[in-house]
Amino acid sequence: MRGHHRRGLLAAGLVIVLAAVGSTVVAPAASAATVQPNVPYVLVNRHSGKALDVYNLATNDGAAINQYTRNDGAWQQWRFLDSGGGWYRLQSGHSGKVLDLPTTADGIQLVQNADRNDSRQQFRLADSAGGHVRLINRNSGKALDVWEWSTADGARVSQYQDLDGANQQWRLVALGAPAGSFVNPIKRNGPDPWLQHHAGYYYLATTTWNSTITMRRSPTLAGLAAAPDQVIFNLAGRANGCCNMWAPEFHLLTGPNGPRWYFYYTAGQNVTDFNPTQRLHVLESAGTDPMGPYTFKADLGNDWALDASVLRAGGNLYLMGTYGGDGAGQSNFIQRLTNPWTLTGARVRLSSPTLSWERQTHPVNEGPEPLYHNGRVMVVYSASACWGPDYKLGLLTLTGTDPMNPAHWTKHPTPVFQRSDANGVYAPGHNGFFKSPDGTEDWIVYHANDSAGGGCDMNRSTRAQKFTWHADGTPNFGTPQGLGVALTAPSGE
Repeated sequence: MRGHHRRGLLAAGLVIVLAAVGSTVVAPAASAATVQPNVPYVLVNRHSGKALDVYNLATNDGAAINQYTRNDGAWQQWRFLDSGGGWYRLQSGHSGKVLDLPTTADGIQLVQNADRNDSRQQFRLADSAGGHVRLINRNSGKALDVWEWSTADGARVSQYQDLDGANQQWRLVALGAPAGSFVNPIKRNGPDPWLQHHAGYYYLATTTWNSTITMRRSPTLAGLAAAPDQVIFNLAGRANGCCNMWAPEFHLLTGPNGPRWYFYYTAGQNVTDFNPTQRLHVLESAGTDPMGPYTFKADLGNDWALDASVLRAGGNLYLMGTYGGDGAGQSNFIQRLTNPWTLTGARVRLSSPTLSWERQTHPVNEGPEPLYHNGRVMVVYSASACWGPDYKLGLLTLTGTDPMNPAHWTKHPTPVFQRSDANGVYAPGHNGFFKSPDGTEDWIVYHANDSAGGGCDMNRSTRAQKFTWHADGTPNFGTPQGLGVALTAPSGE
C-alpha cells in the first residue's frame, strides 16, 4: 500500500522555493517568528530531505508519523493551530488529527491523535541555520528527531534532547503562492527541464526515462506545477532511439517549410540510465504549436551522445551536445548544421572538464546551452556529475569569430551557479533560458535536489528564477535560495 498511494499524485503541490536574483520577494520563509496559521506547510528534514508524513495514509488515533519522499500530498501537509504563548499544534491535512508525543522518553514514536490541546501536543519553533527550525515539545522539552539519522522512507520520527543536529532541523514549506507570484518547483519529478514562453503560454518538457515524450503548458508560471503532462510523441516501435528519453529541448527554427518547432532529445534501446545505445534525435512539428503534432525527422549521429541543443551564431546553426570527448573525458561538442536536422563536417570538442571544480564528483562537462546578450554569444554548461551534490554550471564565451574553433572560446575560471547548503539547494544544473512574456526579463530554468544525498534520478525537480547581468556582460545567476518564499511572477503575465 505504501508505494501504491503515491502514484499519480506528484502534481499536488507547489513548492520548493528559490529566491531569484532581482526578484521581488512577496512572502517570507516560514520561521519561528513568521509561521502563518491556516496555511498548509510541508516539513522537510534537513538531513534526509524527506517530509513529515502520516504513514500509509492512516486516519486512526495512534498512527505513526514517519518520514517519506516528498510529494506534497495531504498526508504531508500540516497546519499550525495556535495554542497561545508561542505554542502550536500541528494538524494533518489528511486526517485532521494533531501530532502527539505520548511520553517524555527519547526515541518514542511520534503519532497522531485527536486534538486535546494539551502539552503533549504542543510545540514551539526554535530557529536553526539556513531558515530551518526545530520543533520543541512542551511536555518533554525535547526536539522532533529523525531517529538514528536515517534517510530511509518510513524511518521513525521521534524526540531527543535538543542538539540542533541536521536530523532535528526542518524547513517549513508553505504551499501555494499569492496572486501574481509563483513558488518552486514548477514541476516536481522534472529533471533536465526545457521551458519556453510562446503565444501566451509557458511550455515545459522534462526527462521521462520511458518511451513517451511529454509536455505541459500553462498561461502562468505558477500554473505549470499542476498542469497535466500530455504525450506529444511515442518512441515505442522505433528500431533505434527507444525508449530511454532524456534531456528534451524544442527550438523554433526556420526550415524549408517555414518556421517549425524542432524537438531534440536523447534516447536509447533500453531503459537503463547510462547505456551505450544513447543517441541524439530530432522531431519536426507540423506547424508553430509547441505541442505539435510532431513527426520523426532524423537521427543525429551514430554513437553515444547526450543533451542536444542548438546554437545560432554568425547566421549559422550548430548542434551542441555531450559525448565521450576523444579521450578527454565526458565533454561538450559542437558541429555544423546545414538545416535543423542535418549535420555537416566534423564534430569538434567544445569543452572538457579541465578545472578542479568540474571534476569534484566525476570529470564531466555536459548539457551545453546557448545564451545571448547584447551581441555576446555564450554557452552555459553543467559540470561535475549529476549523482553528487556538486553538480553546477560553468560558462563559455565566444571571444573569437569561429564557434567551431575551441581556441575562440574562453572558459570562465569559476562556477557561475552552484549548491547552497544554507538554503537547502543541491546539484543545481542542466538548465535552459527563457524570456518573460513581455520580453523584458531573463529567466533560468534548471533542476536541483532537496538534499545532499539526492541522486541523478526522477526526484530532481524543475525550478525557475529571474537573473540579471554583470557589468562585463556575463550572467549573474546569484545563489539558489531556500524554501518557503513566494517569488514575483515574470513580467507581463
